[in-house]
Amino acid sequence: MSRVTERFLTYVKFDTQSDPKSNTCPSTAKQLELARYLVKELKSLGLEDVTLDEYGYVMATLKGNVDRKVPTVGFIAHMDTSDAMSGADVKPKIVTFTGEDIVLNEELDIVLSPKDFPSLYNYLNEAIIVTDGTTLLGADDKAGIAEIVTAVEYLLEHPEIPHGDIKIAFTPDEEIGRGADQFDVKRFGADFAYTVDGGAIGELQYESFNAAAAEIRIKGRSVHPGDAKGKMINAIHIANEIAMMFPADERPETTEGYEGFYHLYAMSGTVEEASMEYIIREFDAEKFKQRKNFVVQVIKQINQKYPDAVELILYDQYYNMRDKLEERLDIVEYAKQAMMELGIEPVIKPIRGGTDGSKLSYMGLPTPNLFTGGHNFHGKCEYIPIRSMEKAVQVIVKICELVAR
Repeated sequence: MSRVTERFLTYVKFDTQSDPKSNTCPSTAKQLELARYLVKELKSLGLEDVTLDEYGYVMATLKGNVDRKVPTVGFIAHMDTSDAMSGADVKPKIVTFTGEDIVLNEELDIVLSPKDFPSLYNYLNEAIIVTDGTTLLGADDKAGIAEIVTAVEYLLEHPEIPHGDIKIAFTPDEEIGRGADQFDVKRFGADFAYTVDGGAIGELQYESFNAAAAEIRIKGRSVHPGDAKGKMINAIHIANEIAMMFPADERPETTEGYEGFYHLYAMSGTVEEASMEYIIREFDAEKFKQRKNFVVQVIKQINQKYPDAVELILYDQYYNMRDKLEERLDIVEYAKQAMMELGIEPVIKPIRGGTDGSKLSYMGLPTPNLFTGGHNFHGKCEYIPIRSMEKAVQVIVKICELVAR
């Protein structure tokens, strides 16, 4: 078993799910269990300046081995997993994809089928890691952590490969949009960095969504239904009315590429009160403003019909890192060249989401995104080919070598 595979299988045993309702950093104490494990591992490898701060950020340094000044490059991955599905008691297994359905869980009749996920055909007769169908896998982003650690270990074992100082960091709470909130860019000390948090092999990304969140709180009035005429205000019906005002063809399941969307990802309620949570995504800055204004106007119309029934809390989460990285395309070129020298075709595409780099690039640390190799993140059909993880390790090593040339 390759080292990156062995590490990954170890890391996914840690339940590190973050909690968007928490106000602490990290949002869940269980993320610190993996953080402490990583600190011990990095120290055992011989890295320097290994730290775990009060917010749950792990940082370390691999000192350069060249006698000239070269840029300091950083590599970053996040420790938490999505709250979209359980990350507890993950039971990964290695299977070979033969072109047929992969049975994840025979008892529960859960399969991973190429009919639903044709990307599997890109890995015919390859070993891939899958779930048992009851949890997510956690390749987002424990694969990134495993690839970074394995890459620096390889550099330590091969001093003939020239490289400058290399900084690594593992962050909490990326999945809830807070991964960079307490990140100390100055202490990290890199001139630029890469998040290792992307998808399929070859992905290289320096564009992300502009992102906002909308929390909608609805006040109703509960009255006995037998005597409700002219008195009851049903918060659930108002919520449904609001949802129907959003365009049906501008949802995640109906958009792709550079198309933005409105995503209703949570809704609950009673007659007396209800709540809705939307995320708003758009690549273009002007269209992003228009989308936010649309939400404001929807709530304004509803409040005209049901006076003061609805409260809107609308706030930005992160911005398109392209606006910062267009000034530093040399960083993207390092990654592109590294992949080409390794026989990997770079797939430059926008992130239909965000990474820590979306914020870090605005904090003075230009940070594009590299592939991990994973597919179908945040769900039971998540999988990652072992060869893709091994290639990600090679790309990290090659970038370090290119920067020092």
